[in-house]
Amino acid sequence: MNAQWFQLGYLLSAALFIFGLKALGHPRTAPRGNQLGALGMLVAVITVLLEAGLVSDPWLIFGGIALGTAIGLWMAIRVEMTGMPELVALFNGFGGAASALVAVAEVYAAVETQAFPSGLERFVAWIAVGLSSLVGWMTLTGSLLAYAKLKGGFQIFGAWRRTPTWGPPWLNGVKAVLLVASVVLIGASVEYPDNLQLAWALMVTSSLLGVLMVLPIGGADMPVVVSLLNSLSGIAAAFTGFIISNSVLIVAGSLVGASGLILTFLMCRAMNRRLIDVLFTSFGGSTEQALTRTKAGSDADEVAMVLDGAQKVIIVPGYGMAVSQAQHAVRELADLLHERYGTEVKYAIHPVAGRMPGHMNVLLAEANVPYEQLVEMDEINPEMADADAAIVIGANDTCNPAGRGTEGPLAGMPIIQADMARTVIVIKRSLSVGYAGVDNDLFYLDKTMMLFGDGKKALTALTQAIKES
Repeated sequence: MNAQWFQLGYLLSAALFIFGLKALGHPRTAPRGNQLGALGMLVAVITVLLEAGLVSDPWLIFGGIALGTAIGLWMAIRVEMTGMPELVALFNGFGGAASALVAVAEVYAAVETQAFPSGLERFVAWIAVGLSSLVGWMTLTGSLLAYAKLKGGFQIFGAWRRTPTWGPPWLNGVKAVLLVASVVLIGASVEYPDNLQLAWALMVTSSLLGVLMVLPIGGADMPVVVSLLNSLSGIAAAFTGFIISNSVLIVAGSLVGASGLILTFLMCRAMNRRLIDVLFTSFGGSTEQALTRTKAGSDADEVAMVLDGAQKVIIVPGYGMAVSQAQHAVRELADLLHERYGTEVKYAIHPVAGRMPGHMNVLLAEANVPYEQLVEMDEINPEMADADAAIVIGANDTCNPAGRGTEGPLAGMPIIQADMARTVIVIKRSLSVGYAGVDNDLFYLDKTMMLFGDGKKALTALTQAIKES
């Protein structure tokens, strides 16, 4: 087959990746973006197989595609929407592992055949191999630890163990040493390409670096980490593209790496934090502000009376909604308010609410909440003063007025200004602080009603109270 057809296939797959990535920028077009990306990957895989002449055994090819399809379909059906952050973390890790394994295979193939490139070619090839291994193994171990953190722990011999969040200042020095050691090993592999011990040593240092990178991070910083790991998996894939001289892999990896970095910086901006601080400086969690104030709770009937006849209600979802799997109960309440009182209902979406970028959008989409009701923080804040009620469900730091201050962990962090609404209804298990360890003044305002309890149960009780009123 003419080589131009292969280049055309790569061009088509790259175009599908770009258009798919563009479509992922909005919830309404995201499903089409996924379809375009999947189609682009299919075109890329078929083109690679044809170019490499691997179609002599078509059953092997179709078997691989069928196996991958079955695994993906099984995971898509089995994993609940509340488990999407963990699934994304695993996918990031698998992407990094695939790139690292390709690099290892390249080293073993060269050692077995003793066909080492020379001069500049060897320098470029072995630097790409080293960087692919470094980023790939680091992404794998970091993503596995992120998965355990998002899941809340892991099982050892049948016993459930919570994942630690531990990061003393001296741990940054250990990370620096591991990074320098990894760079030295990559340089040594260029000089001694037939030394397999260097490849194994690089795997060890890179894996440890991935674990130590994620170990001190938790809570509010997890969306940033998930986005960064996604970017690293793309960067590893791009390095792998240089190793095997595959242009479409370079393009796809670069797109994932660049878009992931952009999203990472957007997440940091939403928290008023720098990426270097996320990775090397603790953010809350180490000390918790002592609770010295109390607030009497309200019952569902009292809250139902406040919502009677409300013209505009803004719902502020948080991680507590995800934990209690209350997204369907939220949708049921919103529909009831609209049907009974003609209430205009909107959802205020904070960029870092939840445990991954777009976590609240994903959960609400599962409950078939109309996309036009999902409003980003900067657009919804000016409307808060016109809202009859703001219903905060399991959110804490993202709507804490302390973000307007100049001191403390939340100082300067953009928040959803729920305290500007005429009435604030907070559905939460207790008055406990969020990950930043800062008490929330919103809970103690005279216009705030606290509906204590599990998010799903509290919303169900509130919906029933409105029906009976």
